[in-house]
Amino acid sequence: MRQAAKKRIITPKLQAGYLVYLHEAERAPSTIKKYRRSISQLADWLNGKAATKEAVLAWKHRLADQGLSPSSVNSAIAAANGFFRYAGWHDLQTRYLRVQRKAFRDSSRDLMLDEYRALVRQAYKAGDAPVALAMEAIASTGIRVSELTYITVEVLRAGRADISLKGKIRVIMLPLRLKEKLQDYCDTRGIHSGPVFVDEDGLPYSRRRLWGRMKHISVAAGVDPSKVFPHNLRHLFAITFYRACGDIVKLADVLGHSSVETTRIYLATSGEEHRKTLDELGLVL
Repeated sequence: MRQAAKKRIITPKLQAGYLVYLHEAERAPSTIKKYRRSISQLADWLNGKAATKEAVLAWKHRLADQGLSPSSVNSAIAAANGFFRYAGWHDLQTRYLRVQRKAFRDSSRDLMLDEYRALVRQAYKAGDAPVALAMEAIASTGIRVSELTYITVEVLRAGRADISLKGKIRVIMLPLRLKEKLQDYCDTRGIHSGPVFVDEDGLPYSRRRLWGRMKHISVAAGVDPSKVFPHNLRHLFAITFYRACGDIVKLADVLGHSSVETTRIYLATSGEEHRKTLDELGLVL
C-alpha cells in the first residue's frame, strides 16, 4: 500500500513496492536495476528525512556537480519521477536537464567492421564457437544480449523469432547463413529443443559473460578492448543496416525502439565525417 503523501519517507518497503511495480509494468531488467540504484541513492541523500521539492532539487544539483553526464543525471531523474508517481507524490517531480542534440558523435569507441570480423575469426580460432555465433547473431540481427534467449531450435526451423519486450512484439528474421550455422552448431552439440545460447549450467548467456569472453578474445584479435562490448555489435548492425536501406523508421522497428529519436543517436555521424562534410561545402576561399 502506498504511503500517505504527508509522510513522504522513502522506506525500504516503499522501494520494494516500486520495484514490483516496475516488474509488473514489464520494464527491462537493466532499467529496473538502474532505477533501484538511483532511488537507493536518493534515499541515502535524504538520510531518513521526508522528501521535499527543495531536497529533491538539491539532490539533482548534487548529481550534476559530481561530474555526471547530463544523460546520467536525467536517467536518475527519470527513476525519481517514476517513483514519485508511484507513491502519489506528483508535486515532487522535477524537470530534466536540457541537453542539446549533438551534430556528431565521438567515434573513437566505435567497433569497425574489420575489427568485428577479427573478433569473430579469433573466437572460432580459439575454439569458442558459442561466443563467435552469439556475436554474429547480435551483429546480423540487431537483437540485444538479453534477447538471445529467443533464438531457439524451434525458431531456427521457422527462420524468424517473435521477441516480446515492454508489452510489444517485434519479428526478427534470421539471415540464411546464420540459420545454417546455428543449425550445424545445435546438431554438433546435441541441442534438440529450447534456447541455443546457454552456458555449461544450461543458463541463458548473460551480458557480463559474453562481455568477458569478448574482452578476452580482443587481445589476441588485436582489437582495442575499450571498443569491445555487446552493445557495440548492435550499434554496428544499426549503422550497416541503415547504409544498406536508408530507412530509419524500419530500422527503429527492427531494433525495437519506441521512438525514432532513439535510433537517431545510433546514426549520428562521427566528428571526422562531419569535418569532411564541412570541407566539401567549399565555403573557405
